[in-house]
Amino acid sequence: MPAELSLTASFERAPARSATTEPAWVRAILIAGAMIVLLLFVLIPLFSVFYYATRNGIAACLSAIAQSDARWAIALTLFTASIAVPLNTAFGIAASWAITKFDFPGKNVLITLIDVPLAVSPVISGMILVLLFGAQGIFGAWLQSHDIHIIFALPGIVMATVFVTFPFVARELIPIMESTGSEEEEAALVLGAGGWQMFFRVTLPNIKWGLLYAVIICNARAMGEFGAVSVVSGSVRGKTITMPLFVEILYNEYNLSAAFTIASLLTSLAIATLIAKRVVGRKAVAETAVHAIVEPRRNPDEH
Repeated sequence: MPAELSLTASFERAPARSATTEPAWVRAILIAGAMIVLLLFVLIPLFSVFYYATRNGIAACLSAIAQSDARWAIALTLFTASIAVPLNTAFGIAASWAITKFDFPGKNVLITLIDVPLAVSPVISGMILVLLFGAQGIFGAWLQSHDIHIIFALPGIVMATVFVTFPFVARELIPIMESTGSEEEEAALVLGAGGWQMFFRVTLPNIKWGLLYAVIICNARAMGEFGAVSVVSGSVRGKTITMPLFVEILYNEYNLSAAFTIASLLTSLAIATLIAKRVVGRKAVAETAVHAIVEPRRNPDEH
């Protein structure tokens, strides 16, 4: 018995160690490993893109960007994103509103369909559009008879971009709207607010940072899309070439300076997106946490 008491006393005197605390050498190895991976797969490739883009001088970079094909690729990329992002933003707001505020038949089906572009390869999504709207597709004969061009034209590029960026806004807003609840909207309706008035004065201020975060991600994905667009565009220079496709064409033509110049533009956009995403993401997380603390907990069966 005294031995048992002595063993118990020794455990009580031993300093408590957190389950997440590791020895210094273990932490050093993990941090060093993470830094090596970051260096090899992120920092060195980023440095290489900007190095090969500028090694012939800034004048060569400006000359590559000033080419008509390059200017068209940049303009087409921005134009496509300017259509795809607002469309997905409108859908994402409407879908997240319906899913979080109401019960209706097919709700689970809608949630599943929103996730389809995340599960399907972009190349497959491009092939689906070809099978629907191509010359030998389901609607191909009708489109040809009416002289409507979708595949190998701007409408196909926009449709492919819309499809691959479809889930981003909705998937970001659904948890935010679930955390905010519907009490404020109900109070606004009781006070006589109309539907649009309630949305712009109550709902939109509650989700503004999350919405901006989602739009940034959606825009970055739209400008960087390659797989689906490469299938439906036909890669016609000066007509259906976006920036990612133009980089591939220049690289295959061994025009490395111009290829890395356009790639550096995309990389710069990606870095700017990450910075904006980081800043807005902090505000979105803080906003969600405040609502989770302040708002009364809802019954999971209430919508």
